[in-house]
Amino acid sequence: MDQKRDEELLAEHLAGDPRAFEVLVARYAEDLYNFFQRFVGNAAAADDLVQETFLQVHLAASTFDPSRSFKPWLYTIAANKGRDYMRSRGRRPAQSLDVSVDRHGGPSPADLLPASDAAPPAACESLEDRQTVQALIAQMPEPQRLMLVLGYYQRLPYAQIAEILGIPVGTVKSRLHAAVTHFAKLWLGRMQRPASGH
Repeated sequence: MDQKRDEELLAEHLAGDPRAFEVLVARYAEDLYNFFQRFVGNAAAADDLVQETFLQVHLAASTFDPSRSFKPWLYTIAANKGRDYMRSRGRRPAQSLDVSVDRHGGPSPADLLPASDAAPPAACESLEDRQTVQALIAQMPEPQRLMLVLGYYQRLPYAQIAEILGIPVGTVKSRLHAAVTHFAKLWLGRMQRPASGH
């Protein structure tokens, strides 16, 4: 069962096989946690949002179009849950101090920067740098933050991001470029400020 496609597992879940849904949860829980941790910046909220997302998947499973791919549908639900959470708080994401979001590695925040000497080769590898990156991403507008998390941390292809957000692929590319440029400016601004307390 572990080798079956997501769409097959969802169909089996609808047919009454409880293990099929368990496999889907096991397959995506960690990715969704990382997504929410980076997007909303709060570990406790990330755990709750993962559960809410899977509950919504369970409740809406019968509405899934089996001719489409499961993963973009899952992330559409997750993105909506994350945005609802942010709007209900009426504020920017919390800047969690336990920001050990790279449970399975993932790209370093230096990968977000355009090809340049903006960051030293070993930049962004320490916990302090990861926390700084989380804080910088938290300063960005919600659409740009979501675009960065989906495109760079979750490594979703343009076509899937387009499906998740309901926008054309060309728009995904331009918005992702704008988000990366904004992040790079924030990162460079931080590096150019004089250090204090050292």
